[in-house]
Amino acid sequence: MRSMTGFGERRCTARGFRARIGIRSLNHRYFDWSYKGAPLGELENRLRVLAQRKLFRGRVEAAVDLDFLDPSSWEMAVNVALLEKILMTMDRVSKRLGRPLSLASDSIFRIPQVVEIRRKELTPEMRTFLEKAFDETIDQVLRERRREGREIGRQIRRHIQSMKRSLRRIESLAGKQPRLIRGRLVKRLTELNEDVAVEEERIAGEAAFLVQKADIAEEIMRLRSHLSAFELRMGAGKDEPVGKMLDFLSQEIFREANTINSKSQNIAITKESLIIKSEIETIRQHIQNIE
Repeated sequence: MRSMTGFGERRCTARGFRARIGIRSLNHRYFDWSYKGAPLGELENRLRVLAQRKLFRGRVEAAVDLDFLDPSSWEMAVNVALLEKILMTMDRVSKRLGRPLSLASDSIFRIPQVVEIRRKELTPEMRTFLEKAFDETIDQVLRERRREGREIGRQIRRHIQSMKRSLRRIESLAGKQPRLIRGRLVKRLTELNEDVAVEEERIAGEAAFLVQKADIAEEIMRLRSHLSAFELRMGAGKDEPVGKMLDFLSQEIFREANTINSKSQNIAITKESLIIKSEIETIRQHIQNIE
């Protein structure tokens, strides 16, 4: 199993530039991609594909910061026509005021739309390098998600063992329910009829009806089946999402435990079914972080 939370960071240097890659994954029902960092054009879509191949669920927040070391990686464009117009306007204003106006060279770079400094397009070699570095960062995230997933799995297995113990006790107690129901029925009918003898046939009929109504054999069988399926999914050994299936099985387990609780005529069975419901609710909280 894998958690949906993880973090990976990688700093690397290639010819002409440095890169810092950060990837963080959080809980989310589906795969949700968010990119914040240096504009990479079409390469951003490629990084998204790389992430989705390995991170099936969760919100993935990625950022790539680039620092270009080679001046040739940058290009500067000067809007000459606009600059000439600004200087001509300053010259006219200077003559009208009768005093010279000057414009420092560094001020030119602060005038909007006069000078534009932009990075050149990434070369194929740069894109290949960044893809490989990004893929390696994803592997860091995966290792973190697997580590946390193993810890969550250990916690879940402890809760499953508790539920299996309660289920075994319910099975044992369920076999005593018919006798318990018959005893209560005889006592109740005797109290209602006082000294009048109660017919055995009437007792047998009423007891059979109540026993059938309180029968939980099917619920026990389904509950055992769901627990086995749950453990099977957890130990499948495949690198694939299991969170949604585990959540579905958790709902089914809760439903069967709830039915047992409502049909039970034995306070001891009720107690064990409540333990199962409590354990599965805890498990469902853990599963919210399982991919």
